[in-house]
Amino acid sequence: MLSLLRPLLAALLYLQLQAAHSRFPVYNNGFHYQDISNGNGNGEIYFNGVRLHVESPQQAVSATRGSSVILPCLFHYEPEPSMPRKTRVKWSWIPANTANEPVSPIAAVRETEVMVAMGKRQRSYGSFKGRVRLRRSAPGDMSLVINELQLNDTGRYRCEVIDGLEDESVTVDLELRGVVFPCYSQKGRYHLNFFEAQQACQDQDATLATFEQLFTAWEEGLDWCNAGWLADGTVQYPITVPRDGCGGVDLAPGLRSYGQRHQLVHRYDAFCFSASVKGNVYFLNHPTKLNFTEAALACFKDGSEIAKVGQLYAAWRLMGLDRCDAGWLADGSVRYPIIKARANCGPPEPGVRSFGFPPAHLKYGVYCYR
Repeated sequence: MLSLLRPLLAALLYLQLQAAHSRFPVYNNGFHYQDISNGNGNGEIYFNGVRLHVESPQQAVSATRGSSVILPCLFHYEPEPSMPRKTRVKWSWIPANTANEPVSPIAAVRETEVMVAMGKRQRSYGSFKGRVRLRRSAPGDMSLVINELQLNDTGRYRCEVIDGLEDESVTVDLELRGVVFPCYSQKGRYHLNFFEAQQACQDQDATLATFEQLFTAWEEGLDWCNAGWLADGTVQYPITVPRDGCGGVDLAPGLRSYGQRHQLVHRYDAFCFSASVKGNVYFLNHPTKLNFTEAALACFKDGSEIAKVGQLYAAWRLMGLDRCDAGWLADGSVRYPIIKARANCGPPEPGVRSFGFPPAHLKYGVYCYR
């Protein structure tokens, strides 16, 4: 009896499936895949030959702080569709200190939305709100324009173009032109944990340098035999001339690394990164030398404020500030910038000379920022 019922049950099941299919049509996004009913008879979905391509002619873009920059992103179809398609674009960002870490589901969480756009509608987020837009210079142009570049804008940007269920993306790295400088506490060397190092750089109009920024500074000649925090939580220092006490004479020039350190417990100096400043850093022409309090007041009376260390370094490296006069800075240090080395102005190499942190009652000049 059971053997007779089996064909009948199979026939009933087939009719139910057919009825269900007529009531609930299979989803078709009209893009990569055709309806399942048009497959090969085995229920497989197949590719219909239309491809979405997203690309960028530049993998990295360099710009200056306060300027505008364009991160290129272009898309097209192969073959081109006969009718325009509705696409959505999303730009997201991974900060510089995490942009080169291995990609993982956890790393993806760190992506921050910059903006989304569909048709003429677009929306920006967070610190990018009101500073970003799409260029749209031609069909398929989804390049991102960022205005008023900030120190923290560096990192990896992802342009993702979405059509139905399909999406393709490309990344562009944004770098700022600037200068790396060592920073340490008034108490002396190795007094800063990671978070104090972050704050110390921020106080001097700078950010903790990334590995790439420190490496570039080393290539340009930075030699410093004290270890400092970087933005990724590692502790390193650059050596161009190997010597005892700095890794030894047998090690080749390069970045010496202590690796990842405990961000609360361990204490080092910091390597800060400063980009160009919008204003002007200058040595104040004053009839007398000044103590620290008098120096800050003199800048204020001149319509300015006492310059920060990062501002002085940026003015020296990026604007050619050259002055053989020692002056107070906002952190209580005394320094002066030299482009063309000469007699009675320190070592034979260009650089920012430092007197450290002298007692506040001593008399020097002052560097102001307006």
